[in-house]
Amino acid sequence: MNLHLKDKLFLVGGATSGFGKAITEQLIAENATVIAVARTLEKLKELQKISATIEIIPGDLSDEKVLDTILHVIGERVLTGAVINSGGPPAMPVLDTKLSDWDEAYKTVVRWKIALTQALLPKMIEQQYGRLLYIESVSVKQPVENLVLSNSMRLAVVGYVKTLSQEIGTSGVTLNILGPGFHATQRMENLFKKNSELKGIPESEIRASVAKQTAMEKIGKPEDFASLALWLLSPHSSYISGQTISVDGGLVKGTMG
Repeated sequence: MNLHLKDKLFLVGGATSGFGKAITEQLIAENATVIAVARTLEKLKELQKISATIEIIPGDLSDEKVLDTILHVIGERVLTGAVINSGGPPAMPVLDTKLSDWDEAYKTVVRWKIALTQALLPKMIEQQYGRLLYIESVSVKQPVENLVLSNSMRLAVVGYVKTLSQEIGTSGVTLNILGPGFHATQRMENLFKKNSELKGIPESEIRASVAKQTAMEKIGKPEDFASLALWLLSPHSSYISGQTISVDGGLVKGTMG
């Protein structure tokens, strides 16, 4: 299938690891141009070696100065789509949290996504086309153990995206959310380590137990996740908006998963 992404411009957050990197690599394979944003300059420079069509912006997406830089780099060009993606808050159970943890989680999970969306949206509406794709977590469908901050704050993003998709439904701009389950990312490895410490059992046992929770009994690959992301970023997804789609190997047990 021709995804019609050649020479199109995309913004990808968290582009040097996990889902962001997999999506960036596949966009480049489709001959798109990518503005890649991530915290570490060295990793961005390494990513840039893949293609001359990768432009890099080092920084934290929750920093307003980084948002200003993004808008400056886009300039007068037509931005076809954006992958709104970044790391999540730290893993912890409810009773270990402090109010300061909740304040910080709001900033790292919710606030910057609203700011970025509101900055990109007017131009997309003006051009009557755009694809906004939010990478959240399967936790918006089914809570994940010891991830109360993510379980809670990511649901706020779902409410925001769903409401906005209804308000601008005739604009030609679509907004969708992908909720990844257990994939082979550094984030997942960190969770294995955290749960190993909390439960006092080896990481290998945690990993096997996690895989067993899915219908497929395996942990996913970021590359497989990215293939659906690319379709949602393409013109083929024009009648899909306001949806939260789980990519989880059958982890979610509910019929609306």
